[in-house]
Amino acid sequence: MSDKLLVLTTSGSKIEARKIAEALVERKLAACVNIVPGIMSVYRWEGKIAESAEYLLLIKTVERHEEQLRAAIRELHSYDLPEFVTVSVKSGCADYLKWLEDSVV
Repeated sequence: MSDKLLVLTTSGSKIEARKIAEALVERKLAACVNIVPGIMSVYRWEGKIAESAEYLLLIKTVERHEEQLRAAIRELHSYDLPEFVTVSVKSGCADYLKWLEDSVV
């Protein structure tokens, strides 16, 4: 098991998604952020079913930055309650995982 994480969040606009991604990489809280356009989210909010076109951000980081990353997303995000879901990375290409680690020092 590694200490690497894949963090998921969404954004309602391309501009905001890019702003978040660039800030996280600049602050060395993420090695890389993929922005996936064109997703449709269906969810319950304030007692009603809602749907939104969104951008999915796939954030590659390490466990020691999880709390700082969560705080940064809250700071940078326009949503009242931004998604923040972490997925532990069990394994991967050793060279890629080393690059990830070196990128968030």
